[in-house]
Order: sequence, then structure tokens, then C-alpha cells
Amino acid sequence: MISFDPLARGVQRVTAQALGPYQTAVVRIGFAATWLLFLLRELPHRRELYGPDGPWSWDMARQLISANDAFTALMWSDGRLWFEIVYFLAIASSALLLVGWRTRTMSVLFMIGVLSLQNRSIFMGDGGDNVIHLMAIYLVFTRCGQVWSLDARRAARARAPQYDHGGDRVGPVLWCVLGLALSVVTFLGELSWFWLLLFWGMWVAHGLWWAAVRRAPDGEARVLLDVVANLAHNAALLVIMVEACLIYATAGWYKIQGSRWQDGTAVYYPLQLDYFSPWPELADLLTSHGVLVMLVTYGTVAVQVAFPFTLFNRRVKNVLLAVMIFEHAVIAVVLGLPFFSLAMIAADAVFLPTSFLRRLGGWVARTRKRLLARVPRLSRAEVPQGPPGEEQPRDAAEHARVGFGA
Repeated sequence: MISFDPLARGVQRVTAQALGPYQTAVVRIGFAATWLLFLLRELPHRRELYGPDGPWSWDMARQLISANDAFTALMWSDGRLWFEIVYFLAIASSALLLVGWRTRTMSVLFMIGVLSLQNRSIFMGDGGDNVIHLMAIYLVFTRCGQVWSLDARRAARARAPQYDHGGDRVGPVLWCVLGLALSVVTFLGELSWFWLLLFWGMWVAHGLWWAAVRRAPDGEARVLLDVVANLAHNAALLVIMVEACLIYATAGWYKIQGSRWQDGTAVYYPLQLDYFSPWPELADLLTSHGVLVMLVTYGTVAVQVAFPFTLFNRRVKNVLLAVMIFEHAVIAVVLGLPFFSLAMIAADAVFLPTSFLRRLGGWVARTRKRLLARVPRLSRAEVPQGPPGEEQPRDAAEHARVGFGA
């Protein structure tokens, strides 16, 4: 007789909890930091890249978007003021998502910022921008603020007896403001039916969640919403992992078909281009060793093709993951592609072991404590602190006090 116990345990696991809390937190921090740093670096050139002073004019972008139905808030107006508002809102949402403040809401605003800027000038991006584009959409469906976030800290404080359990006030206000803004955009007819259903569906889901945990924390509606949220999170986490594997597999197999990759000289040529040589002396040093160029060329192809298959062996996967992260760090320095490398490292982080991430979080927390200990502060007894990296409370009443958290 066939036993369904493993199947039942698997269903119980994917519905009862959001898997990979540390991995999704690292992905959230990595992509938010990458996009934030990019926007800050391009701040003096923002109008030429995505704004009214760019070679890709507003009318040209309008014609393209009318054909492919891509989403961008920058098509709602061609004014300079509107562009500045969208750009600085993208910076603010990236910073708030980075620290994990209202991660459910900020993940949606982060996606809007990424899509609005990238779809406005599609020829300004590279491979790293494409990865950020995809991951910004996937992050919306994850519960990426369970650990290492201000939401998690607020949840920890909610359990302390000294905490004022007056309920969440910021969340409902934020929900109402965004609902009003969405109503205005809907009235103006700037969104297609797909985006209308998506944004209104998210807005209604957030309202239902708050109502369920506030009015009936132990009711069936709240349990059902929790199960749906866990399923969406786990499905999005799986998609992120599959996407990372597809990126490396397709890149590796396409490289195999290239003659320069076959003869072991492909790495030599980009190092001879001024655009990819921020350190000419270093590039000349590397390209002067033919054997090293050949080894790096073949090694890059081997690592990219083999990585998806190493997921079946944890030790081999961890070794290859470290090699890939080191390779991206070298690319950031040698080829001058820091944001591409940061985006790929953030995508690779979804495969990092939980034990390593917990140790890393503990090391960061201890370092922060040592640094803060040197600064005179008020008594910490007045504000209860939760343990660093502690997960969100699972008790329904605690969720009700936290409100619109992750």
C-alpha cells in the first residue's frame, strides 16, 4: 500500500510556514541595495538616462509601450516634476525595502520604481538590470521581512510587556493613502486591465489581512489568508531559484556554441576594450598570461553549465557557489561592472545555507553592538529590543498587534 505520509508532510510544510526566511531576506537586501546604489550613482545623470533629456524621447517610449503594454509610471506625464517625483520615490522605496520597513508595501513600490525607470528607457540596461527587473516582480509575492528587518524588530517588541500595545496606526494610514492614489490613477485611465487587477488585488488583499488579524485573529479567514500567503511566498521562492539556474544554464550553453569560448580566448577580448578596462594595468597583467586566460575561459563555462546540477549535492553546491560569488566580485573590479555583479551575487544568495546566514547575521549583530557600545546612548531599558534576526511571531494575536508588517 502506498503511504501518503511524505506527501502530507510536504503539503503541511509549504502551507504552514514561509520557507527560506533568511534567504529571502538576503535577496531583498541585496537587490534593494543594488538598485539604491545605482540610482544614487546616476543621480547627476538621471535626466539623460530615464528623463526628458535622454536620447530616447518620451514620444518614442510612448510608441513602444503602446505596442508591448509594458508598465511605467513615467508615461503618465512628460513633465520634469513628475519624473523627479518618480525617481526620488524609487530611491525612497529602495531604502525602506532595504531596512525592511513595511516590506509588503515597499516591495510593491520597489517594483513600480524599477519597472517605471527601466521600461522608460529599455536600451539603457544590461544583464544586471534584467535580473533586477525580474526579481523586483518576484519579491512582491514573498514574505521577505520575516528576519533582518524593522518589521521583525517591531514584531519582537510587540511581545515585550513594556511595549504599548495600542495597535498599528501607520499601516492603515499608508493603506488608505495608497488606495487614494490608486483610485486617482484608475480614474485617469492610465493602467491596463492587467495592472488594474494586480494592484487592486494587492490592495484589497492587504486590507483583508489587516481586518482578519484585527477582528478575528483565531478565525478561519485569518488562517486561510496565512496559508495563501505562505503558498505565494514558497512559489515565488521556487521561481527565484529556478530563474537563477536558468540564467546560468542558458549563459553557459550559449557560450559553448561560441568559437572564442571553444578555443579559450573569450576572456581576452573584453579586457582589451576601454569600456571594460577601468584598470588598464590590471587588464594587461591578466591578459599577458595565456594559460590563465584559457583557464578562466573554460572555468567560467564549466561552472555555469554545472551549477544547476550541483543542487543535488549540498557540499559541491556550496563550493561552486563560493566560486561563482568570487567570480562576480572579480568581474566587478576587473571589468568595471559593479551593479551587474551585485545583482548576480544577490540572486546567488538564495542558495546560501541557512546555518551560514545565521552565523553571518550573528557576526553582524555583534559588530553592531560593539560599535554602538562606544557611543553614549539613553537607557535601553526604555525601548525593549528583540534578538537580532528573530522571525516574525506566529501567534495570531501578535500578528494583529504588528499589523501591516511582513
